[in-house]
Parts: sequence; C-alpha cells; structure tokens
Amino acid sequence: MTKEQIRQIALRTISLETESVAGLAQYVNDDFINAANAVYATAGRLVISGIGKSAVVAQKIVATLNSTGTPSLFMHAADAIHGDLGMIQQDDIVMIISKSGESPEIKVLVPLVKNFGNPIIAMAGNEKSFLCQNATYILNTTVSQEACPNNLAPTSSTTAQMVMGDALAVCLMEMRGFTGDDFAKFHPGGLLGKKLYLRVQDIYINNPKPFVLPADGIKKIIISISEGRMGMTVVVDENKQIQGVITDGDLRRMLEKETEISSVQATDIMSKGPKMIEADALAVDALDKLRKYDITQLVVAENNKYCGIIHLHDLVKEGLI
Repeated sequence: MTKEQIRQIALRTISLETESVAGLAQYVNDDFINAANAVYATAGRLVISGIGKSAVVAQKIVATLNSTGTPSLFMHAADAIHGDLGMIQQDDIVMIISKSGESPEIKVLVPLVKNFGNPIIAMAGNEKSFLCQNATYILNTTVSQEACPNNLAPTSSTTAQMVMGDALAVCLMEMRGFTGDDFAKFHPGGLLGKKLYLRVQDIYINNPKPFVLPADGIKKIIISISEGRMGMTVVVDENKQIQGVITDGDLRRMLEKETEISSVQATDIMSKGPKMIEADALAVDALDKLRKYDITQLVVAENNKYCGIIHLHDLVKEGLI
C-alpha cells in the first residue's frame, strides 16, 4: 500500500468520525437536558454500564465524571448479573451504553435495574431498541456509518458515545459551578497536580537570598552576586523594600562604560522596576512570566517587600518544563 493510500484512509476515517460527532448536535434535546438535571439532582451516584467497546467508553466517562465533581462508578454489564448489581444503591441513576441496545447482556440487565426502581439513562444508537424502549431518558448517539471499511468495528459509534459523555460531564461541571480549585483537589499527583498546587513560596525558600543596600559599592555587589549564585542581587532599603536589581549583565555593561569604579554605588547601576511575582502565586504563573519576558529569574515579593528569588532552573527541576 502506498503512502498516499494510507493517508487517504486516515483522512476518510477522520472525516467520517467528524461527521458523526457533528451529527450529535440534533440529539441534544429535552431528554438530554432532563437526564443532566436528574444526575445533578440525585443524592446518589451515576452508575455506568456497558458491554464490549461500550464498556471501555463507560469507564472513560466514569473517570471524567469523578474528576469533575459527579460521583460515578463503572459496572460491567456481564458482571452485573453475576453479583455486581449489589453496587447499585437506592438513590443511584444507571446509565447503560450500547450501540444497538439489543445485546443479550443488556436485555438481561435492563429489567433487573428497572425492578430496583432506579432511573435508566440509555446511551444508544437505536431509539427503537430494547434498551431505549425501557429507559427513562435517551441520549441518542446514532451514527450513519462506522469508519471501519466493513461498517462493523465500533469506530464512529464509540467516538460519538465518548463525545456525548463529555457533553454530559461538562454540563454537570457548569451546573455545579465546578472551578479550577475544585479540579485541583481531585488531581494532586503528577505534573497536573504540580501545575494546580505548586506555588512560588514552595520553591524560592530553598534558594539563596542575595541583596545589597543602595549605597553599597562594587565589592559588596560582586560578593553578593557571587555568593548568591543566582546571577543577580536585589537592591533593597533598610525596610527590605525593593529598589531594583543588579545582574551579571549590569556589571559587565558598567565596566565597559566606567573607568573609575571605586565610587560606584548600587543605585548607579541597578535596573529599576524588576520583574516580580507574589510568593503565593502558582509556580506555572512564574513560568509564564519568565517566558513572556524572556528572562531566567524573578524577584519574589509581598507588597514590594523582598522575599527571595525564583529561577528558571527551579521550575525545570520541578518538571514544569
């Protein structure tokens, strides 16, 4: 098979699945809205079940809902009729995902859930199916064609299910007023957790805190920069209020211009208005600022009072880059 043939197959697949997703817009109807309101209002959880590829989609939707404020759990349709029905509680809503709505396991499961008295949300591609006919709400995920050349392997249909699940999850997020801070509570680990939780004050305190006074001379400035190992020192007054900064570059530029340096003071060569960040700011905000101004360090301050310095290397060490 040629490169062009492979490319055309991939493009056809993307096109078919794109059309399937676009077609879902017509199915965001009163049933969808009522289902979202029911899940939002329930005191229980949303139990999501399916068989085959739909079960895999169900697990992904459960993961999305749990991480965005809607308590959910996955129940495999085959396992449900062999004991897992016990996970369904009185106030729970059950959503069952199936392309055809006619799978044998689904036909066994649906009457059992109905006997419990739990509302059923059907996510299916056939409104006339057994599943839909016995459901309280229907989330229609009908697709005209699978991307599979034989129109058999679940491709467009599972994509549609995934997108409909995301639509429901995002609606519930906004209905609950779920914020970035709420999101952070459920994602404390890994890089995402660091981006949501790690703050400047968690990092800069481990760094040296070089500073000089406005009237300090060249020797003190050089010693401060050298001992601080941050490539700069901060000029502060007696109350630790920031007056400016002096970098290695400032020193070099001064030496190029001045022949008599014995009388030079910190105020003569400092750069006023240094780029600063508050100690309680997120570390990712510090990274954004460093990138914006194409610099390698920021002065950490609280109400213009000098706290320390955060360096680009600190953020690299934390894995934020």
